[in-house]
Amino acid sequence: MILLDRVTKTYGQNNESALQRVTLHVDPKEFVIVVGQSGAGKTTLLRLLTREERPTSGKIIVGGIDYDKLKDKDIPMLRRKIGTVFQDFKLLPNKTVFENVAYALEIVGISNREIRHTVPKVLDIVNLKGKENRMPMELSGGERQRVAIARAVVRQPRILIADEPTGNLDPKHAWDVIKVLEKINRYGTTVLLTTHNQDIVNKLRRRVVTIRDGKVVSDRANAGYKA
Repeated sequence: MILLDRVTKTYGQNNESALQRVTLHVDPKEFVIVVGQSGAGKTTLLRLLTREERPTSGKIIVGGIDYDKLKDKDIPMLRRKIGTVFQDFKLLPNKTVFENVAYALEIVGISNREIRHTVPKVLDIVNLKGKENRMPMELSGGERQRVAIARAVVRQPRILIADEPTGNLDPKHAWDVIKVLEKINRYGTTVLLTTHNQDIVNKLRRRVVTIRDGKVVSDRANAGYKA
């Protein structure tokens, strides 16, 4: 599903390393947590997976797609297979919950009939049934993040990348979001979660990949926090 083989990413004239010979394999339907201090290389890793960045060296294969052979015109198709959720929600403030989620389908030409059929199902999965007509500012932070998750998964991506999705949330709303990610994972979506939250890592007891100074220094199953 996700394969990085000795991937290095450097920036600038000084060739400053963000990632150094990172090798990582993630199976379909896995739930993997990536931890590390700020500046360790987590965000660079995610940007490589979504093809916002290109590696300086090494090979990346995602969902059978070899990034070395990926043409620019095919990048939008790749990104439809990878849902992304960020710390700051990125919701459209003048659209309702329903409209925010529906927008992800509208921009790829899905019919209104299919949108009316699909969006309520996805809102039910993220526990927002009955809040379709609310505006983002009428929601709690946790609810807004769940709208962002619904928007990310409404096109049924094979992979969901959640980059610090609980970073701005209190503990209760953070756990509401994590439970939704676990539910989506049970439906068969591969989940890649980055977090600084030690409590979440320790309680989830999932596979934990630790990045330090651009290198994978630990990769352990059913692990607690070790950054």
